[in-house]
Amino acid sequence: MKLTCTLENFKKAINNTERVTGRQITLPILSNILIETKKGRLKFSATNLEVGIVMKIGAKIEEEGKIAVPAKVVSNFINNLPPENNISLESKNQILRISSGDYQVKIKGLDAQEFPIIPKNEGEFLLSLPAQKIKNAISKLLLCIALNEARPELTGANFLFSEKEVSLAATDSFRLAEEIIFLGGKDKNESYNLFISKTKSIIVPASTLAEIMRIIDPEVESIRVTISENQIFFEIDDTQIVSRLINGKYPEYRQIMPLEYSTRAVLKKEDILRAVKIASAFTAAKAGEVSFLTDSKNKKMLIKSQSQETGENETRLPADIIGPDQDVVFNPRYILEGINSIPTSQVVILINNGTSPAALKMIDEKSGEILEDYTHIIMPIKN
Repeated sequence: MKLTCTLENFKKAINNTERVTGRQITLPILSNILIETKKGRLKFSATNLEVGIVMKIGAKIEEEGKIAVPAKVVSNFINNLPPENNISLESKNQILRISSGDYQVKIKGLDAQEFPIIPKNEGEFLLSLPAQKIKNAISKLLLCIALNEARPELTGANFLFSEKEVSLAATDSFRLAEEIIFLGGKDKNESYNLFISKTKSIIVPASTLAEIMRIIDPEVESIRVTISENQIFFEIDDTQIVSRLINGKYPEYRQIMPLEYSTRAVLKKEDILRAVKIASAFTAAKAGEVSFLTDSKNKKMLIKSQSQETGENETRLPADIIGPDQDVVFNPRYILEGINSIPTSQVVILINNGTSPAALKMIDEKSGEILEDYTHIIMPIKN
């Protein structure tokens, strides 16, 4: 193999693929990236046997070839190069020589034939989804995905399919996030309706979603998706990702989402973030307890906390409140993370009582109406 390419493209490909390389001692090949020429382009492949990434970049190829090289070694060299030069690659006898200006390394590689086969999507893609909307949704969902593997189904996000929308949801039993992505006629192919007649939902691992979020650059417009047996395929421009799906049945989470709320309080996002951060310093328990009291008569929300060790705190915030007054206790970390996931300058808190789920939602900046495509549910702490 002999070729030249831009450092920028090579670095991007190495960094995107390195993150999924495996660390298994019994399979050292998984800590490598397979670099090969393919149809006039340079192809990078990496896998940990659960997630696989394939990325292609442009290159001036003089000789075809392929080699598997240690991801960390290549990444360390590439990420420390000055940006002004292109790079040259040449492989011979399982040695990859990389040079850029005055910098040169020879890296011991492995036989490319040992590298595992990464599954390919052979058919048409089912869906084409807005990339930036997916990226934003994933950033909200990752907060709520369970880290404890005692319930494997909660370590991923649920994709719920219907004719007109795809709903993405995640929960760790303490809070829940759901984002609804509406589908247009051009967003799905003819086989989509047949697919959803057989498959209503799937569970995608959190690690896969994190990689997708990182790979989606600001200029990416769409991401194509298809599901085959126990795998899901994503295509993001010149990058393909394949991942296993999590076996199991996701909880019927919509059953715990109230259809109506008795009290609505609209506040400025920055106001409530500031107040909860202050209150969190005066919580007694390790988990933290912060009280939220609505005062509909005076259009105020009272946020307070107290601790024998540090003292007590009380903040009154202006709020547009409709409905009976409430006294609800929340974990401040869950409230802060939930509010931070709201992109609008105002946030609405919807409450029924001190024991049932409360919701955070976005407010339309122009109309002042509640937006229904994203919901963040938080369970109160019962006194």
